[in-house]
Amino acid sequence: MAADRDVKKILIVGPSWVGDMVMAQALFIALKQKHPSCIIDVLAPEWSLPILERMPEVRAGIVMPVGHGKLDLSLRQRLGQQLAREHYQQAILLPNSFKSALVPFFAEIPERTGWRGEMRYFLLNDIRLLNKKRYPLMVQRFVALAYKPGAELPQHLPRPSLQVDEANAQAVVAKFGLADKPFLALCPGAEFGPAKRWPEQHYAAVAQQFIQRGWRVALFGSANDVAVAETIQGLLSAEARQHCISVAGQTSLAEAVDLLAKASAVVSNDSGLMHIAAALARPMVVVYGSTSPGFTPPLSDNVRVEQLAVDCGPCFKRECPLGHLKCLQDLAASRVINSLDQLLRSNES
Repeated sequence: MAADRDVKKILIVGPSWVGDMVMAQALFIALKQKHPSCIIDVLAPEWSLPILERMPEVRAGIVMPVGHGKLDLSLRQRLGQQLAREHYQQAILLPNSFKSALVPFFAEIPERTGWRGEMRYFLLNDIRLLNKKRYPLMVQRFVALAYKPGAELPQHLPRPSLQVDEANAQAVVAKFGLADKPFLALCPGAEFGPAKRWPEQHYAAVAQQFIQRGWRVALFGSANDVAVAETIQGLLSAEARQHCISVAGQTSLAEAVDLLAKASAVVSNDSGLMHIAAALARPMVVVYGSTSPGFTPPLSDNVRVEQLAVDCGPCFKRECPLGHLKCLQDLAASRVINSLDQLLRSNES
């Protein structure tokens, strides 16, 4: 992995969530725009490697061997000493935690850039003070680290754009029997918590409507979303159920990316899969509950956002603190269907 010392080598300490990792590609693109020949490696959880492999700006993903939330100081020190051989000129830290700053410090990377976070003054030497009003979006906070402190960001930020393995995409489409009709991808899960999940009966109503139009429906998600997918299938008519396939927990992350790329349309909660679908430029309606598109919007023009204005939101809580989940319960399926229909018409014109 040795490279010319004149080529800038940058180590990114990546985030721990799928959606954040997708949004981080905007930073990688910005760095390549500033330093076209730079080398970017990303230190990240093992699960994220398939996402990083779809980003042409990234040379290599380096597995962070320490689990999320664990300190394991000796392991971080050994990893830092190993990475010191790479002679990175700069480290850019996307997490704000104290722990995330340890490996670049132990690697003796001369420039260590990040936002001021958990008491890490002596670990960083290019420490930024975040002005949340200036950079309200998470993607702005990521991209800003490519520039000097306080710099004006480009009016049009780079947008994530994941590459697709076409051969794998065709194989996965065939594997799940989705090749012969347009299919709607539904992403009803959200690892953050139930306050981001549009109710199953609403997803079922959307699925029923599109199946009646001759579409198939594919329910996406991790193993944690299998029960949600089964509930949605159970709410469909017996006839419609035959055309609704659950792939939740049955795909690798790479397969999920490639399968989403072939969807004719997507309906999703604010989730990691939503950010993947946006980075694949799929026509998509995103339903927001406790969170806000004012912080983590889908970074695509081919998207519509649906969110109810409620007195108690957005609360950014994992569970509804009032117990009624009004922001999602009262957002009717017909509203999402109409929004998706308008988007699909605009795609045809």
